[in-house]
Amino acid sequence: MATPTAHVKRIESIDILRGLVMIIMALDHLRDYLHIDANLHDPLDLLATTPILFFTRWITHFCAPVFVFLSGASIYLQSLRKTKKELSIFLLKRGLWLVFAEIFIVSFGVTFIPFYNFLFLQVIWAIGISMIVLGLVVHLRFEVILGIGLAIVLGHNLLDFPEAAVGFKPNLLWEFLHKGGIEKIFGITVFMFYPFVPWLGLMMLGYCTGIFFTSKFSVEQRKKILLQLGFGLIATFVIVRFINVYGDPLPWAKQQQPFYTFLSFIKVQKYPPSLLYMCITIGPALLFLASIEKVQNGVTDVLRTYGRTAFFYYLLHFYLAHIICGVAFFLRGHTWHQAFEAAKAFPFLFQIGGEGYSLTVVYIVWICLVASLYPLCKWYDGYKTSHKEKRWLSYL
Repeated sequence: MATPTAHVKRIESIDILRGLVMIIMALDHLRDYLHIDANLHDPLDLLATTPILFFTRWITHFCAPVFVFLSGASIYLQSLRKTKKELSIFLLKRGLWLVFAEIFIVSFGVTFIPFYNFLFLQVIWAIGISMIVLGLVVHLRFEVILGIGLAIVLGHNLLDFPEAAVGFKPNLLWEFLHKGGIEKIFGITVFMFYPFVPWLGLMMLGYCTGIFFTSKFSVEQRKKILLQLGFGLIATFVIVRFINVYGDPLPWAKQQQPFYTFLSFIKVQKYPPSLLYMCITIGPALLFLASIEKVQNGVTDVLRTYGRTAFFYYLLHFYLAHIICGVAFFLRGHTWHQAFEAAKAFPFLFQIGGEGYSLTVVYIVWICLVASLYPLCKWYDGYKTSHKEKRWLSYL
């Protein structure tokens, strides 16, 4: 059992990786808002996509699982300077705050529809609920938490079989826990993109992995363990995916072109995150953590800043991306009336299916958006560092 200490050195490699996935995440959201094909086709649809569009979407699959996994690792590191009771209370309060933020801050940023008749339960919701549950089970022994996490991650795809049965109709609780879906609740359309149970399992495994970032392990030992785990997860993905029976509800299939067969092979389910989805995203992430710890240069300094201000960045980037979408909407000659008329069919203000720009434009705007947020993140990071006595800052 971890003993609280007065000071625990911050692991900068975690911040660097978190910063990297936050930057990549903004690309996906800008593609949703600006790309001409965003509201017409799934970029992972092998019948409608192109390789560059496929990988523009696929690379962002790393963002949510890495963010959740690193949240768990950070919680374990917090356990070294908090008592179990203090950590439990903190997780319960922060989890509730994140659920509130998802519903009342993030959902509005996503839609810009002021009536709150559309809610999106995404990664912040999943992290919030997972923190609440972890706040309750953190009193259990380390081995028990590890066992629960493994059971969820390794076994939750067993639920794919009853879900695939003809006539299966999930109830509301089932959708919240595992399948996800779109439901009307008290007149509000709720998009449950992140049913939280698989994400909870991933956070628990991240929590348990946090032990390797403590003083119990040297840098060399940690690197060796992370490399073994990372390569092990990638090997597991390749072997289990090749067998094509378990681990993801969408089997891969041979395509007319060999390269598209490869794309089918790596196309795995995110909603909810399958076992193989978690293997192919967390595996490379662990390899990155193993390789980046001793690297210090201008690039890692920038990534570290984004990583240390991740939630602050997350909130700002959604609003800025949607504002850019709105400006582009009006520059194309549309009116406010057209904006609200279009929103009746598609719950995002300033978007009309089939309108938008090329991927080149999306990439240019992405680079500009990320760069424009850096000064704010740098300022906020400095403010947090110099005002550690302000406890509310730990929630943002």
